[in-house]
Amino acid sequence: MVEDAKTRNDFSGTGESVVQAGQVRDVYQTTQVHPTEPVAWPCRVGVVPLPADCFQYRASSAELTDVAGAGETTVLTQVLAGLGGVGKTQLAAQFAEHHWAAQDVDLLVWITASSREAIVSSYATAATKIGLTRGDGDEDRASQRFLEWLAETDRPWLIVLDDLHDPGDLRDLWPPQRFIGRVVVTTHRQDASLAAHHRHLIKVGLFTSSEAVGYIRAKLTDRPELAEGAAELADDLGYLPLALAQATAYLLDRNLTCADYRRRLADRRRQLAQLLPETGSLPDDHQDTVAATWSLSLDWANQLSPAGLARPLLQLAAVLDPNGIPGDVFTTAAVQAHLADALEDPGAVEADRVADALQNLRRLSLADIDHTDRYRTVRVHALVQRATRETFPEDHSATLAHAADALLEIWPEIERDTAQSQALRANTDHLHTHTVAHLWHPDAHSVLFRAGSSLGETGLVAHAATYFHHLHDQTHHTLGPDHLDTLTTRNNLASWQGEAGDPTGAAHAFEELLTDYTRILGPDHPDTLTTRNNLASWQGRAGDPTGAAHATEELPGS
Repeated sequence: MVEDAKTRNDFSGTGESVVQAGQVRDVYQTTQVHPTEPVAWPCRVGVVPLPADCFQYRASSAELTDVAGAGETTVLTQVLAGLGGVGKTQLAAQFAEHHWAAQDVDLLVWITASSREAIVSSYATAATKIGLTRGDGDEDRASQRFLEWLAETDRPWLIVLDDLHDPGDLRDLWPPQRFIGRVVVTTHRQDASLAAHHRHLIKVGLFTSSEAVGYIRAKLTDRPELAEGAAELADDLGYLPLALAQATAYLLDRNLTCADYRRRLADRRRQLAQLLPETGSLPDDHQDTVAATWSLSLDWANQLSPAGLARPLLQLAAVLDPNGIPGDVFTTAAVQAHLADALEDPGAVEADRVADALQNLRRLSLADIDHTDRYRTVRVHALVQRATRETFPEDHSATLAHAADALLEIWPEIERDTAQSQALRANTDHLHTHTVAHLWHPDAHSVLFRAGSSLGETGLVAHAATYFHHLHDQTHHTLGPDHLDTLTTRNNLASWQGEAGDPTGAAHAFEELLTDYTRILGPDHPDTLTTRNNLASWQGRAGDPTGAAHATEELPGS
């Protein structure tokens, strides 16, 4: 059990309102509020969720229990924010039950804060439970009486506002800041207003790899033979607590090993919903599957100004690298064109509106924007990406090829930054995986060639040769042996084969390529002449000066 950093006396304090230098005091009526009937203390209002099976203690648990802030400020309101499924509610529930069991609070109130009406109603219920009203009057007035009581009582209290949808719902309804009281909020939102007035925003992240594997093994304690591939499954699910809980429930119900589940998960013909328990079989009283958890968040993000842009922006991000998308991608003309297509209004998208839509995804915890590295990086969890891809309309998914245009738009002509080059290639690989059809019609997209050349130009010549070998197989299969893109992949393959230490093989490949270029384009076409020049060069480097001289003689002007 994680111990609270404060004793009961510290939690209770003196019953005085918290007023620091420069701090705005929450204002409530100062008239004395007396219960109408005797109350049995301690008192609970609302239902705290049961602890999750195999609950994992995490760094966020310790941070939540540490109420002491820096300097003269004491943190009394803490906001747990993060992606749906990271375990915010469970952390809050564990915190609440810990303080209740330790007899640190006389009043514990758990509120599902999904709307302003729900918050007001719960406050009114609490007012009735502690004898401030008889429950037959105005809920708004009862709610106000409850807040007034919180501001005056000498009884220690803890209010949990779980799953806050809109920070605006708490306008004039935030509990008072007092040493005697504590407030915990859980939310998908990361709006700046949530960290105002000495509130502390705790960003709840994913399990660590060891926490995730430990969780899976704990869940499979009675069936250890099913734990084969646990570490790999944890990685496939991106260490997301909700996904791990639902996946282990699914595989237990079907007697699958972790390795068996991974094979099903890798099958792109299966929808994510097909790999999770039915709604009635969800573990730990989950209300929704992983995918459904994020659907509502995306709806909210898409309604924020500028309305309608968050969804197509997430759709584009869903085909790129979950480990990091260069932020400059979202400043490109290609992305603006993609969003304009989605809105069917070419004049509706400007750079500032795109930036605001990206921030809306961050505010709803659907994307993370890292400003700490040299290049701003955007990350979207791999399962969020998959759930998003599975909602693509058939007539809309082709526009995601705009992502390829965006990568090409920001790719530097001369690559001097290794990390940037790696990121661009990784994003191209993910894009190619998820939008194959759209990158090969009517021709192979130029970004596929740029990614291969990038390998060679940054010193990875053997990898470049291997890349173009695979790309040639794809062009040959998809476009045919005589397509110009197929010939181009052969040209690149031959060049990097030579640079990788096989000049003889390169010369032979260019000799065969010259024959096909001459047949298809004619002897005087620029591509044919370039190939003849390349042949001469590699014959010379392969130790065949006679062949090189002969090839050179065939060039115009020789």
